[in-house]
Amino acid sequence: MAALDPRWAGGRPRRISDDDVGFIVATAKTRPETLGCPFTHWSGRKLAAYLRRNDQRIIRVGRERLRQILHAHQITFQRTRTWKESRDPDKDRKLDRIEEVIRRFRDRCFAFDQFGPLSIRPCLGATWAPESRPIRLPATYHRTHGIRYFHGCYSLGDDQLWDVTRRRKGADHTLAALRSIRAARPDGAPIYLILDNLSANKTPAIRAWAMRNKVELCFTPTYASWANPIEAQFGPLRSFVLGASNHPNHTVLARKLQNYLRWRNANARHPDVLAPHREPARVRSERQHRWGRPRAA
Repeated sequence: MAALDPRWAGGRPRRISDDDVGFIVATAKTRPETLGCPFTHWSGRKLAAYLRRNDQRIIRVGRERLRQILHAHQITFQRTRTWKESRDPDKDRKLDRIEEVIRRFRDRCFAFDQFGPLSIRPCLGATWAPESRPIRLPATYHRTHGIRYFHGCYSLGDDQLWDVTRRRKGADHTLAALRSIRAARPDGAPIYLILDNLSANKTPAIRAWAMRNKVELCFTPTYASWANPIEAQFGPLRSFVLGASNHPNHTVLARKLQNYLRWRNANARHPDVLAPHREPARVRSERQHRWGRPRAA
């Protein structure tokens, strides 16, 4: 009677073992140049061809099955990112001070940075449109209107953003923006200003003005712009005002920027909503875990 059992196992036996899957994933995460291949990244066809012809383990797999294996192991095709480590000898001291003033004096803490250059030309972006019928902008290579710089000022306590727009970024324009920040707290109490190491931000005139007006300048480390809280405000500005736009001149562009800033400040997040975002910074400070650095053992 045992000879009559078909011994059916539910399908064809596996042709790729678990060890083969591990080898596929390890190969996909390895740069092709280190394996002797003359290209910088894998495609599905190139990876499948390498697996069939390598000297370590011969694996015959189709591109669709290869995609399924990589997807199951959370290996996706992603754009590369740039990264640069700060070599500032005072990096830790500066980051400690920035985190301290954000945690202890948030209602008197401000951030400043320049955004630009802003030129008059059609800017690509993303908008809702019928399928296969995207909104089209005219192409031009002529820039005859000059450029402008957005000097952004951001109040961390009440989540307010404003600007001073000028033709260039110089020490006099920076000082004008810093004076607007000081005017936001006319009570004369000390304020703390986070800004980067641009030479126009730390001239003797600016340092002397800061000492007279009880303004502490908290400079970010070199190559560490991510430590400035205002950097997160420039992304929406680029996306919702400059993206998918074709402004005719700088006057219209400045008006659009001001309209967006008024809408943004009127719809600023409630302090109760901002509170959970401050909690990770406090915990990170207590654990002495700095931005952009692995957590200490």
